[in-house]
Amino acid sequence: MGYRIGYLGPEATFTNMAVTRFFPGEVSIPYVTIPDCIDAVAAGEIDYAVVPLENAIEGSVNITIDYLVHEQPVPIVGEITVPIQQHLLVHPSHTDAWREAKMVYSHPHAIAQCHKFLSQHLKGTPVEDVTSTSAAARLVAQHPEENIAAIANEAAAEKYGLAIVQRSIHTHQNNHTKFIILHQTPERKFQKNEDYCGEKATLMVTLPSDYAGALYQVLAAFAWRKINLSKIESRPMKTGLGNYFFLIDVEGEHDSVLLSGAKAELEALGCSVSFLGSYPCYSFKQNESAKS
Repeated sequence: MGYRIGYLGPEATFTNMAVTRFFPGEVSIPYVTIPDCIDAVAAGEIDYAVVPLENAIEGSVNITIDYLVHEQPVPIVGEITVPIQQHLLVHPSHTDAWREAKMVYSHPHAIAQCHKFLSQHLKGTPVEDVTSTSAAARLVAQHPEENIAAIANEAAAEKYGLAIVQRSIHTHQNNHTKFIILHQTPERKFQKNEDYCGEKATLMVTLPSDYAGALYQVLAAFAWRKINLSKIESRPMKTGLGNYFFLIDVEGEHDSVLLSGAKAELEALGCSVSFLGSYPCYSFKQNESAKS
C-alpha cells in the first residue's frame, strides 16, 4: 500500500509539482488551505503533508509557520526547494489579444513576483487575488468568453488547456520556493539521492522577558561553537505587543553534541527551546524529477 500525500491544492499548483516529483507514484490529495492540510496529517487522514514555507522573493509563508507553532505542532521531516517559473496564461481564443485582458488572476505571491511585467505590459489592468496559481488558471478556463489572464505554471496551462502567451514573466529569475514535509513521527527519514543537499534543524526559541541582551546571548551560544545558522526569523507570540519567538535554522542534525550543548546553554539563560524538526533537504533543478 502506498503513501497518501496531502498538499495545498488544487491540482497543478507548485506544491502539487513538488509532491509528484518527490513522491512519484503515490496517492496525492489536494486541500483547500494550508491549515486543512496540516490538520489532516495531524489527524492521520494522510501520511505526509507538503506545504509551502518560504519563497526566495516574497519571504516566509506566515500561515504555515504560525499554524505549526500555535495550532498543530506536527514535526518537519523534510524540505524540498523547487525552482519557480511563472507564465501568463489565456484561453486559446484570446492569444492575440492578451494585451487587452480585462483582468489578471493569481495567488498574491505570484502577482508580487511578476509586478514588473504587469507594470510594463499590462499597466492599468486590474489584478485580483485567488487562492492559488492553479485556481487562477481554472477560473480562466471556465470563462472562455472573457478575455482574462492568469499567472501560473506550465502544468496548470496543460491541465486546463490554456495558452502560454508570455513565458518566465517573474521579475527575478532566481526564484525558488521551499516546501516542508510534515509527518506524525519526527524520526522519519528519506533516502539521500542526487537532489540531497544536506541536513537542517529548525528550533523555536522564546526569550526571557526580563533578560537584557538575551538575543545576543542566544546568537553567541551558536557562534562560539561555530554552528552555522542559515536563517533567523522573529514571529509574534500572539500574547501581546512586543512578545516574539524566534525560528532558527541550523545546518546539521539536532542530535550533534555541539547543538545539544547550545540548547542547554540557552535553557540555562532562561530561554524556552524546542525543535520543530531535524530533517534532510533536497533541491530540484528545473525539469528534473526527484524520488523520495
